Amino acid sequence: MTDDPSDSASSSRSWRRWVAAGLFLVFFVVVMREVINPYRGQRFEKIPHGDHVHYVPRDRNPDVSVSRFPTQKPDADERITPDGQVVSRKEGDRAP
Repeated sequence: MTDDPSDSASSSRSWRRWVAAGLFLVFFVVVMREVINPYRGQRFEKIPHGDHVHYVPRDRNPDVSVSRFPTQKPDADERITPDGQVVSRKEGDRAP
């Protein structure tokens, strides 16, 4: 009983194809996650508006125009309200 060299070569190629397909699938999933949600983990999104960018919170009020939102990135201790106001986190977290 001798091993047929052609069987060994074809099983090796088959194994390589599965590994290559798996790596491609992982790469595809990572790229698609980034494409679907590029601002994951951020408090706001950048929305191009003409020749500048507006910073808009995720919970934005859709009735408020994009032009009412700031064009500068808020500081780490600030947040943008759904209506476009930049407030400190302490002030924004207080209940009315």
